[in-house]
Amino acid sequence: MAHPNGKEFVTTRLGTGPRLHYAEQGDKEGEAIVFLHAYADSWFSYGRVLPLLSPAYHALAPDQRGHGDSDKPECCYAADDFAADVDAFMEAIGIEAAIIVGDSSGGLIAQRVALEYPHRVSRLVLIGSPTTLVINETVMEAGEDMLALEDPISPEFVRQFAESTIHHPVPEEFLERVVSESLKVPARVWRDYYEGVLTVDDTARLGEIGAPTLILWGEQDIVLPRKEQEGRAAVIPDATLRVYPDTGHLVHWERPEWVVRDLEAFIKDTSRA
Repeated sequence: MAHPNGKEFVTTRLGTGPRLHYAEQGDKEGEAIVFLHAYADSWFSYGRVLPLLSPAYHALAPDQRGHGDSDKPECCYAADDFAADVDAFMEAIGIEAAIIVGDSSGGLIAQRVALEYPHRVSRLVLIGSPTTLVINETVMEAGEDMLALEDPISPEFVRQFAESTIHHPVPEEFLERVVSESLKVPARVWRDYYEGVLTVDDTARLGEIGAPTLILWGEQDIVLPRKEQEGRAAVIPDATLRVYPDTGHLVHWERPEWVVRDLEAFIKDTSRA
């Protein structure tokens, strides 16, 4: 079924340099929601969420630098570069503030935006997202593989990488598209993003996050421990943690209906605004 408001694909040049490709849908006068994908993903990481979202919202899902159909510059894949791109993206399309949603490592970028560009973030939503991966053994072990990647990257490797974190099954055609999107990312970007984003540690600053924050986490997440999520919810001044049963790391892939339900309820909860 086509989305009532349709989804368009647009590119815009950022003040930070790269041209970003993004998916856009909904009411352009409505409240803006910017969806930030994770490591080696694209806008399509939210491909199961966007069709369920009310067309009253102005939804924007960019391919971040180095990813999808956006520019893939030779340099600059640190967390600060990605955060500056979000600020520049909102500037380029004329949005003052938005609900910023980040999944997995995209949450590390969303968190950095909330810290460095607080005026841009009306609310923050972190989906299956680490506080930091610096002490995460699962990720650090995988790092050796990531840093050794060379082009062309094998589709089998990418598929295995995606499947390793899924607990509740996702449709096969969705997974195939995720893999093909991921294969657009050059090996050098896999390596640079790993070193520039997955090594970020903003945990000491979580208390500075002023935006109301919703944290969604799957109980069967093999990457992120519950105590990390509970600790973050306790430190961010206005945070709510929702735990999804029988759900793995990629909450928005596995449970898009629940994510949209909780996201829309969180936005409408004016007592928190």
